[in-house]
Amino acid sequence: MRRCTRFSRVVWLAVVGVWLLVAPAARATHIVGGELDLQYRSGSTYALTLNLYFDAINGSPAALDNNMQASIFEKSTNQRMQNITLPLTSNTFVSYTNPACTSSSLSTRKLIYTVNITLPAATYTSPAGYYVAVERCCRNQGLSNIVNSLSAAQAFYLEFPAVVRNGRPFLDSTPRIFPPLGDYACRGELFYYDFGGQDPDGDSLVYDMVTPLNGHASTGNSSPTQAAPAPYAPISWVAGLGTQNQIPGNPTLGIDARTGRLMVRPTQLGLFVFGVRCTEYRGGQKIGETRRDFQLYVLNCPRNTVPSLQLSSSAGVPYRPGRDTLRLVAGADHCLRVRFTDPDANSRLTVTLRPINFTTPVPTFTTATTGVVRGPGTPDTLTARFCFSECLDSKGQVYLLDVIVADDGCSLPKRDTVRVAFTAAPPPNAAPQLTTSFPPGLNAQDAPPITVRVPVGTTYSATLAGLDVNGDPLTLTAAGQNFDLAAAGMTFTAQNGRGQAAGTFQWQASCAAQQFPDMVVTFRLQEQATCTTLSQTRTVRFELVPTPDTVAFLPPNIITPNGDGKNDAFVLPDLPPDLCDGRFGGIAIYSRWGREVYRSGSRSFAWSGVGVASTYYFLITYTDGRRYKGWLQVNP
Repeated sequence: MRRCTRFSRVVWLAVVGVWLLVAPAARATHIVGGELDLQYRSGSTYALTLNLYFDAINGSPAALDNNMQASIFEKSTNQRMQNITLPLTSNTFVSYTNPACTSSSLSTRKLIYTVNITLPAATYTSPAGYYVAVERCCRNQGLSNIVNSLSAAQAFYLEFPAVVRNGRPFLDSTPRIFPPLGDYACRGELFYYDFGGQDPDGDSLVYDMVTPLNGHASTGNSSPTQAAPAPYAPISWVAGLGTQNQIPGNPTLGIDARTGRLMVRPTQLGLFVFGVRCTEYRGGQKIGETRRDFQLYVLNCPRNTVPSLQLSSSAGVPYRPGRDTLRLVAGADHCLRVRFTDPDANSRLTVTLRPINFTTPVPTFTTATTGVVRGPGTPDTLTARFCFSECLDSKGQVYLLDVIVADDGCSLPKRDTVRVAFTAAPPPNAAPQLTTSFPPGLNAQDAPPITVRVPVGTTYSATLAGLDVNGDPLTLTAAGQNFDLAAAGMTFTAQNGRGQAAGTFQWQASCAAQQFPDMVVTFRLQEQATCTTLSQTRTVRFELVPTPDTVAFLPPNIITPNGDGKNDAFVLPDLPPDLCDGRFGGIAIYSRWGREVYRSGSRSFAWSGVGVASTYYFLITYTDGRRYKGWLQVNP
């Protein structure tokens, strides 16, 4: 709450005053913590980064390094592989979780030192892997849980695997762990922070507490030109504290191995350093780790009472956590009312929702979720309303939703949570029905496509009808697969409506459609339901075929070339027509012994025989492969 800001200023000035009495050297009282990071870029290139957290209040600007020195070692032999200079590339402040709790006497900078490095595949092959180290002195003065903090140094440490495994590239990037911490903790109050990270390679991450490393740096050699090889000496805990008890508390400081959630209820005032390790596994084998050292202040804070909330139905029926299970079905009330308050004056409260064992759709608020209580002109109790989606389907399971109210208290908000148990079933919805006048076999969903063959120069029509028993809006569409309907001479018109739809398909089959060798059309009936949207589809393949002969092709088979004007020549005025690319190619006439006696490429040919009574044979060809054979008797 805002009243914490004034209190924090007084306390922090007192704390700073104590430190100033000691008057440490400027280069010896500035390191808050940090961690190393290694990210794969491409080829053999990686980005090596040191994130260093700097005390912006007590650290002298002269102690801020423009570059840091890192060293890489082979893990099994401690052989030095290379030294690297990391230039300073960024200098920003670490943010508070709650900006209203910011204190001018508590400020941490995040310094980023980074450079691209090369890890050649022919060099970084050790099965044991490698480690990177940066050594620097010194830590902040006045740390409550380690011995002689003024001269305690720091060793930043990271492990990574070989870049090849079994003769193949083995790519790995350091998990991007836990955002930096800008907050302080209050004695006797639960403090929590999400240190959980993300791994770009999808490796499994495990978190644990570790003792911070002191290393080899000292007040006499605060910034070594290169890191020494492992082992690195740990810091020395004060009596009664250790790795699993780094900050005295009930509970003491700990971290969830799976989620990385840090938690402590501190019982002593002071400034405490702590160490956290994130280990990554792939295929059940450890491949690397990174560590972070950091600090946490513990103060006496003003009393901050926990806010509270209650839930009820829209009709005012209270929801009893742990006893009631909501049944969300069609026609039931899908909304809950939230009443929330705080005994403290001028508390700004915020209500949020957190799904536990489901993801979407998340319930939504229909009212404001933030407000002030117990202030001048403000109510003692606020209300909000949220509603579950009618489309939510728990599939018979009990879903859990946390409704959370949080205040703006310092250093972290106090919260009250009510867990809602519910089941949900969407309204029933039957699939729409699609019928067509296409050939039989196409009126079933998932039926195999049928082929409709349409002669050139004719028009093919079909009708489609959609029906939805739920009365949902329906839409009929038609689309060509990899071709445009209009370009092929096809049209589709639809009359869409609620519960019913009708469509008409027409194809003016012309030679223009020959450019589309595979004309497949998908007809779709789509409903626009509130929840589950269902559809029906039909797929038809259309083929262009030649027009059937309007006159049966029965050529005369007797000619009498005697000059009487009757059957004097062999002519074929009723040849099958030319169609698109299928045109008349020619005629050849042969004697009964196979000798060609006549050939012509004209449709208007006329052959009057060779003056010898005999039987002859003809072959007519078209450019599309059509062939017509027959015989002819010549009687002079």
